[in-house]
Amino acid sequence: MRSSFVRVLAIAASLLAAPAYAQVAHTKDWPQILGGAGQRETAEALALGPQLERGRPPKWLLADRRRLARALETLQPQRAGLIDAYVVSVALDSDPVFGREARETARVLSRRYDAAGRTLLLARHGDAPAGSLESLTLGLARVAELMDRQQDVLVLYATSHGAQIGIAYHDGDEGYGILPPARLAAILDELGIRNRLLILSACYSGVFVPALSNDTTALFTAASSDRTSFGCRAENDWTFFGDALINHALRKPQPLGDALIEARELISGWEMSNRLPSSNPQATVGEGVEAWLAPLEARMPRTTTPRVGAPATDALKP
Repeated sequence: MRSSFVRVLAIAASLLAAPAYAQVAHTKDWPQILGGAGQRETAEALALGPQLERGRPPKWLLADRRRLARALETLQPQRAGLIDAYVVSVALDSDPVFGREARETARVLSRRYDAAGRTLLLARHGDAPAGSLESLTLGLARVAELMDRQQDVLVLYATSHGAQIGIAYHDGDEGYGILPPARLAAILDELGIRNRLLILSACYSGVFVPALSNDTTALFTAASSDRTSFGCRAENDWTFFGDALINHALRKPQPLGDALIEARELISGWEMSNRLPSSNPQATVGEGVEAWLAPLEARMPRTTTPRVGAPATDALKP
């Protein structure tokens, strides 16, 4: 009888396995990200979503793989006859503000969208597996296996630092990665996940809008493609965007559209009162979103939960 350790590792290893495992010869040279690369070559390499590991402790790696395997194993299959939501809340950067925000966001969205047992937290917080491009990809692959992709919904919340090429993160001093729009779109398309509520809390996150918008996607970003967002100091409990949208608006039993209006007004007020430039949050909602959103909102709890943590604007007080 196999040990539980072997079993959970086998689950993680099998998630993205192809029908047949074969040797594959490489056909391209090293990605041209550093020295000697031109602007076009660098852009093409970054669009693939590069990851860099540097000096990871072996014991930490093994422990994190175990945490990920356990988390994926606990996800429950979809329920026949219901439109189910699968919530994935990921803090890609390891600055503590993102872990705190991702943790509480997972709780709020899981409650709002009846996703108990179908919620995955990826963040350096407590016993959760760390957020990374690899863990996010594996998590989305597992969700795609369990959900009914014709009717169920992915609710993805990603919080991190950002750049004008996409989400750019550090995981301590050992992990680095870039999640560009083309890579996230390719993952979701390959997995066949089309019904999706995507919420991206990062500077310049509006760069994701062209690549991720479609008829069955609702996409909210903390900033436009040429603006920063605010509140991402490591000691904070929330970013401005997370505080406004998750900690205030989505705790209430109000429609998603009304929640977005409330969040935008809060953010605008905070920015103006602190003499900050507008982050200009973005929103696109496809014509087919209502078909999956209405049944989910019909099952929303009818009470408001209390806000958690210090307000994001506290960090700006003298």
